[in-house]
Amino acid sequence: MPDVPEKLTKPYEPSLTESRIYKLWEESGFFNPDNLPCANTSNLKPQTFTVIMPPPNANGRLHAGHALTIALEDIMIRYNRMQGKKTLWVPGADHAGFETQVVYEKKLEKEGRSRFKMDRQDLYKEIMEFTLESKKNMEADVKALGASCDWSREKFTLDPSVVSEVQETFRKLYRDELVYRGYRTVNWCTKHQTALSDVETETTEKNDKLYYIKYGPFVVATVRPETIFGDVAIAVNPKDPRYQKYIGQTIEVTHPENTLKLLVIGDDEVDREFGTGALKITPAHDHNDFRMSETHKLPRVEVIDQFGKLNDKAGKYAGMKIAEARVKVVEDLQSLGLIEKIEDYTHAVPSCYKCNTVIEPRVMPQWFIKMAPLAKRAADAVRAKEVRFVPDNFEKIFLYWMDNTIDWNISRQIVWGIQIPAVICKICNKGDLDTNTPAGTPCPCRGVFVADTDTFDTWFSSGQWPLLALGYPNTKDLSYYPTQVMETGRDLIFKWVPRMVIFGLYLTGKAPFHTVYLHGMVNDKQGKKMSKSKGNVVSPIDLTTKYGADALRISLVVGNTPGNDLSLIEEKIKGYKHFCNKIWNATRFVLTNIGNTTLDTERPSLSLRDEEIFKELDSVVVSVTTHLESFRFHLAGEKLYHYFWNTFADTIIEEMKPRLAEDGDSKKSAEWILLHILSINLKMLHPFMPFLTEEIWGMLPSSKNPLIIEPWPKYSPQ
Repeated sequence: MPDVPEKLTKPYEPSLTESRIYKLWEESGFFNPDNLPCANTSNLKPQTFTVIMPPPNANGRLHAGHALTIALEDIMIRYNRMQGKKTLWVPGADHAGFETQVVYEKKLEKEGRSRFKMDRQDLYKEIMEFTLESKKNMEADVKALGASCDWSREKFTLDPSVVSEVQETFRKLYRDELVYRGYRTVNWCTKHQTALSDVETETTEKNDKLYYIKYGPFVVATVRPETIFGDVAIAVNPKDPRYQKYIGQTIEVTHPENTLKLLVIGDDEVDREFGTGALKITPAHDHNDFRMSETHKLPRVEVIDQFGKLNDKAGKYAGMKIAEARVKVVEDLQSLGLIEKIEDYTHAVPSCYKCNTVIEPRVMPQWFIKMAPLAKRAADAVRAKEVRFVPDNFEKIFLYWMDNTIDWNISRQIVWGIQIPAVICKICNKGDLDTNTPAGTPCPCRGVFVADTDTFDTWFSSGQWPLLALGYPNTKDLSYYPTQVMETGRDLIFKWVPRMVIFGLYLTGKAPFHTVYLHGMVNDKQGKKMSKSKGNVVSPIDLTTKYGADALRISLVVGNTPGNDLSLIEEKIKGYKHFCNKIWNATRFVLTNIGNTTLDTERPSLSLRDEEIFKELDSVVVSVTTHLESFRFHLAGEKLYHYFWNTFADTIIEEMKPRLAEDGDSKKSAEWILLHILSINLKMLHPFMPFLTEEIWGMLPSSKNPLIIEPWPKYSPQ
């Protein structure tokens, strides 16, 4: 009986293995593609395989969705590395702009402080210290999950080189007349005091009242009677026979504070079936009304301020919050006999995705990107199959988003982020590049240009991430661009993916990746979204500590089809911990019973049954390889699980036991068969369960290289 490593005689303990194995990988240098065997041969230039890690927010620990991202991307990376490709996985961290500032504001609130009472530089410095400390913890979590990424190439979205290039992209867009500063309605969060893009709002169903108000000869239906003081017109559909005679007329409307003279306009956007078919138009406080004001050249009268309170144009209602003013205005309209009826009404209402405050549309000067020409180019690239989606139904979603895009508000009124390199005149609100017009330059309106204190929407910088992560524009790593795969959550089909395609094409003429793999959301075991407020957040690091990273990783992958949500069930992870034990115990049996057989032992003569065993193994190798190449990771993992447990451990090993008790050629063949099937299984399982397989690989007789760079099995030994 050969000597078996002492640790193999004890139960497998991930806690005693994983940190040691990760250190072994880091010290080997094989996370860096420049050190891989394929990069140091005189053969033809090796094929590359590159994934840019979606940079986790550097404001806290990893969540379950991050664990799925790491598991899927590491499977791709390890598999392609074993295929002999020059494989690069670039890690990073996102400063996460608004999200991080919100996290820090909560910390300030607990301390009895407010960011609105702090010096900008002091606040920025505090958030930077908080972020860098959080970044260390986040990166430790990434390593704990086994991510084989090249830390020597790690990037942070506030690295000076990244900041400089992001600002240069803005200047290029401005020079190309794709950026402008203008007055448009924006999504305003009255709590956080900043504008938000459409993708930073969440739309929910809300039960409100629909008020029917007498407006001269009309009755209009509205959920916002408190904005009556900002009304500038009444809109009807020009095809509506009820109202055609009024179009172009000016009518007088009574309200509790005064009377209004409103122009009646005809517009095809008016829904004849909503309410009475006549709408009050308040361009300063409604996105659709603003678009009508552009078409019909209507004035915009702001009656709600930045804090969500009515201003002095509302007379006696000035200073009231929106909800309070609505009640008072309705009471007064009723006393004047101007309310015809009130109905219950359910409608979609946008709110801030971080604090759930109802969004207040406001007209204010902001920086916008002209999206139509950029979006068309992105849509054309997808239609030309330069970019494909897994699953493919997301292509339609992407194209719909690109074909119906609106200009993108990229300026945020927050401290934390990359400052917009521009100057503005606060009197006329004209804007220019800081390189064209230095701060302090007089403005033709007799004002003075000052540095813009707004920061970029975080999607502006992260949209350039595939290039920035590779050191764009002047590093050798651009040879890895375009990358092969962008793996990310399906919710980012609206937010991040389009912006990466747009900026990649705009800056280089090439889409940044060939395939977009979209995973679903990781929910709690009841299938509900995890949130701190619900108390159902499950830490992947806690689960890793309890069951090991390998068990968590494979449990997240098997049974998880692309694009679909999954429930994180601890019992399932526990089940895969048993699978780890099964592999460990099977290894102990094999190494205890193979005598002097090594991986270098010459192939013995095999029986017909032995040949059948290897033929079946061949089919497993082909099946698993095909699934991995086709991004069917769930099927590849499931195939490996069942083959190892049911076929190898429960059937083949049992068949070999009588032969191992014999002497002669049959025993030698059985020893060789067991060792080689084990080794091939370890190779195929490695992308899914890297720690356990690397640990066992190091115990095999005559294993020379670490498993991380072993060639992927092509077929069974001949």
